Amino acid sequence: MGPRGVTLDWSHSIYVADSGNNRVQYYPRGALSGITVCGQSNGASGSDASHLFNPWKVMVENEGDIYVVDRNNHRIQLWKFNSSFGLTVAGLGVLGSNDSQLYRPQDIFRDEKSGALYIADTYNHRIMRYFRNESTGAVVAGGNGAGNSNIQLYYPTGIRFGVSTDTLMIINYQTNNIVQWKIGDRNRTVFTGNINGIAGSTSTQLSGPECLITDPMGNLYVADGSNHRVQFFLPDQPNGITIAGKTAISGYNSTLLYHPIDVALDTQLNLYVADTLNHRIQKFLRY
Repeated sequence: MGPRGVTLDWSHSIYVADSGNNRVQYYPRGALSGITVCGQSNGASGSDASHLFNPWKVMVENEGDIYVVDRNNHRIQLWKFNSSFGLTVAGLGVLGSNDSQLYRPQDIFRDEKSGALYIADTYNHRIMRYFRNESTGAVVAGGNGAGNSNIQLYYPTGIRFGVSTDTLMIINYQTNNIVQWKIGDRNRTVFTGNINGIAGSTSTQLSGPECLITDPMGNLYVADGSNHRVQFFLPDQPNGITIAGKTAISGYNSTLLYHPIDVALDTQLNLYVADTLNHRIQKFLRY
């Protein structure tokens, strides 16, 4: 119900953050029925180690360990392979703004080179970085209150980190744009979307964007939620191409989306979309 996150493992099995049911569902490759691997199968919410509350994103590592953005518990949970409970690796389980706390986080990304975990700390308007086995993070982007100035973020909902450029790509939900923030810099630059934050539906505009992913060539795929589409951007090109859904048209047939929130790719670069308000995951063949 209302899936917010989708990802795949090496075998093309699918993991879904089934947010409205407070659980993560696992679909082995080709399966039509899911298995609850995090949270409770009956959809019960909670704040102890065996429960989730409005999980937003999921990340799976090669060993089968699952990281869950447990949004309304203000924490990141690690569910070891086949475990029935999670371990808190970031956040304290209560909202806050110090370096050990999170406030409704919505995305995570692992830098495989350093092992650092980057977290979109959405309601604190900042990006946090946690190194392995550390309970305290550091602000690496934003953290200057909500706003549209070049030192601020405004509800960041999606992140990716480019190791070769040492730069974060961040979706700024409230200002309807995607910004780039180099680690160590004090400010950011706008990659695409209106600089003034106004929503739009042209090839260089966004409306309520949620999450993003990159492929090995550096191309960018964006869930442009309120435009009911997925946009494709070539490296360093701010003009997007609609590759799933139809701009500003919602619907439930096979060519339409209804507020997509997340996107994922398999090893053949087929696209998977968390079609949130249609309560489904859609697959589109490689663009």
